[in-house]
Amino acid sequence: MNEQWLVGVDLGGTTIKMAFINYYGEIIEKWEIPTDKSGKEITTDIAKAIDTKLSELGVSKDKLAGIGMGAPGPVDLDNGLIYETVNLGWKDYPLRDHLELETGLKAVVDNDANIAALGEMWKGAGDGAKDLICVTLGTGVGGGLISNGEVIHGVYGAGGEIGHITVVPEGGAPCNCGKTGCIETIASATGIVRVAKEKVATANEESILHKIVESGEITSKDVFDAAEQGDYLAKEIIDYVTFHLGLMLANVANGLNPEKIVIGGGVSKAGEPLISKVNHYFNKFAFPRVAKAATIKVATLGNDAGVIGGAWLVKSKILN
Repeated sequence: MNEQWLVGVDLGGTTIKMAFINYYGEIIEKWEIPTDKSGKEITTDIAKAIDTKLSELGVSKDKLAGIGMGAPGPVDLDNGLIYETVNLGWKDYPLRDHLELETGLKAVVDNDANIAALGEMWKGAGDGAKDLICVTLGTGVGGGLISNGEVIHGVYGAGGEIGHITVVPEGGAPCNCGKTGCIETIASATGIVRVAKEKVATANEESILHKIVESGEITSKDVFDAAEQGDYLAKEIIDYVTFHLGLMLANVANGLNPEKIVIGGGVSKAGEPLISKVNHYFNKFAFPRVAKAATIKVATLGNDAGVIGGAWLVKSKILN
């Protein structure tokens, strides 16, 4: 059985990442295909891509143990149902059934942030920790909570939606979820840009960021780069962002008591300047024994986290 390959699939808005992975979590082959924006051909496209890749490698389908797939939106793990993915027009969509029908393989489906968390737990910064918080700071803020090696899903599959924890109860910025003041409006890449533009507009002193805003579009990387150069306003923005992020993570950790907190996504590329500040505020707000137990680290798997997490689903839910 250990000779079989596990298929990891990570459904994104632009591309579907796919990989054949061995029983020990090592990637044998990985590739991408474009995402069908209508959502109607996705499982057919995946099936064709698997067959094509097997043909290229000269390997029969018997080699594959099953598929673990991550998709955006809340998921019913037991039924493989996607409750809702707005961008693809899916509502109560039986993704697992379609996937198994098209590919002829056993399948397990979970939320994309959850499988990234599983990937980091198994082969990444989680380093085998069975109690873990994974937060992804990208266009939005995604999250995966793992307790005793199992993802927390909750009743409607919305467990781990830590991006929508309110950190500004009054007067916060509107979020795509319909609420205001979510951590996503502050600590995502788009949130950092929003905060930066607000601070630049009201700042009394000149900053490096004024010139960047005037010359075109500002990015979260620009803010961290300016802070590295000692810019006062950039430092102020990062302090504001990491204060709220540290507060949110402390409150989640107080309920979970994790061994590791893994921060991924584009914003995490800031590295140590981000982690040290988040760590400072995390330690300030977390219950002392919770703070003592947790190590905050940057995710190490990058775009491979999802496919490796998908492979872990096959290993843990189908093979075992």
